[in-house]
Amino acid sequence: MPLIGSSSGAVSQSLEEKAQLCSACHGENGVPQDPATPVIWGQHEGYLYIELRDYKRGNRKNEQMSAIVEGLERDDLLALAAYFAKKPWPNLSQPRAGSDDTTHAERVAGSAQCPQCHLNGYLGDSTQPRLAGQNHDYLLKTMQDFRSGARANNDWMTALLQKYSDDDIGALAKYLAGL
Repeated sequence: MPLIGSSSGAVSQSLEEKAQLCSACHGENGVPQDPATPVIWGQHEGYLYIELRDYKRGNRKNEQMSAIVEGLERDDLLALAAYFAKKPWPNLSQPRAGSDDTTHAERVAGSAQCPQCHLNGYLGDSTQPRLAGQNHDYLLKTMQDFRSGARANNDWMTALLQKYSDDDIGALAKYLAGL
């Protein structure tokens, strides 16, 4: 199995050791320390693989993630995606959106046709990520990054989110985080 290095110089060999490296940011029990870090426990395997692949190819930018995936091979990316997909989705105990934000978010999501890809309940499937219960700060930053083009690994999402205001995106983030 390929060896990977971390910024601390530690070398991991087993899948569990590689996954443990991920837990430093994404959380020991699936709850990230930083609310701007996404939940990956219970996320869909296909989506996790695509994102890891995009970090490795440089299509998705994050200095920390790029350094981590640099030494990984395709089989490692697939194994990590499968490993985290099998974990239970954690409850972040985020508050539900208020009625005004819920109404606003449902209107925006309907006009953007969000449920067509992310499905009813925003639970996603396969290569479409689960959004329900994801970290609020991560959702907000991700949608803003798609809109600005800072996250450029999905042109369709960039074009879609350019049509929405900060208030629209803020309401969506509150709504989705509280599901």
